[in-house]
Amino acid sequence: MKNRPLTLLLLVASFFLTSAHLGAHCQVPCGIFDDETTFTIMHEHTETIRKAMVEMAKLEPGDIKSHQQFVRWVNNKESHAQKIQDLCGEYFLAQRIKPSMDNYVEQLKAVHAIMIAAMRAKQNVDTKYADALQTAIHDYAHIYLKN
Repeated sequence: MKNRPLTLLLLVASFFLTSAHLGAHCQVPCGIFDDETTFTIMHEHTETIRKAMVEMAKLEPGDIKSHQQFVRWVNNKESHAQKIQDLCGEYFLAQRIKPSMDNYVEQLKAVHAIMIAAMRAKQNVDTKYADALQTAIHDYAHIYLKN
């Protein structure tokens, strides 16, 4: 019983470490989906990406504080783009898009367009890439929500 506090601490730590990865909707057949909210979240991620791009452009080259802030904005931008890609894969591709749907191929192409646009937003700092991502999400929402 000497190691009981250590065991409890490890148990709590493992809970927090593993639960931090669970960002998307669960992949069990619970039937609880909120598609509109998922699209809203994707749009919010895109606005964060856009803000990061705008703020990065304001920074002074050669200034160490600006360099540090630039790195933080890059990390933030890439994190939000990755979250969009994860939602596409874990929510739409794994759970919501079914081969039996009439517009199955159209939906696959639209989700692929989002994932490519998110990848390009990671790679660039021009806000036109955030615009393209926002458009891809909007276009897919129009296709998906009409079902």
